[in-house]
Amino acid sequence: MAHAVYPGSFDPVTNGHIDIIHRAAHIFDTLTVSVLSNKAKSPLFSTDERVNMLKDVCQDLPNVKVDSFSGLLADYVKKNGYDVVIRGLRAITDFEYELQMAQTNRKMAPEADTVFLTTSLEYAYLSSTTVREVAAFGGDISLFVPDRIADQIYEKFRKG
Repeated sequence: MAHAVYPGSFDPVTNGHIDIIHRAAHIFDTLTVSVLSNKAKSPLFSTDERVNMLKDVCQDLPNVKVDSFSGLLADYVKKNGYDVVIRGLRAITDFEYELQMAQTNRKMAPEADTVFLTTSLEYAYLSSTTVREVAAFGGDISLFVPDRIADQIYEKFRKG
């Protein structure tokens, strides 16, 4: 039985993330989508808000749970007994960074492998940063995130 974790900032979760989640959920027995709580960054959404967004978009996937963590991914992987770390790749530039991180994590947590899933072509351009930038200027983000997530993003910018 393979237990996988898909870690990320998910600030906010995009259709590209959701695509990777669905595909990984069909490959692995269990999948944990885990939000990184990084005190050094100033995310648009709190860790709890991002966890709740992910719970909402994953509710139809019975083998997926949502969690959060802080600190080193390797420590989180060991503590929770994950066999696989899932990472999504959009472009060659992602691969260079992700390969280095995978090799580092493999040294620190040799019991887990990293599996790269390439982004579906329709989402190859998409990032959370792009979504935030378009929304900040009042642009249409309906092609990038589910409607219920778009509403939450727009609300954040209205309050900001």
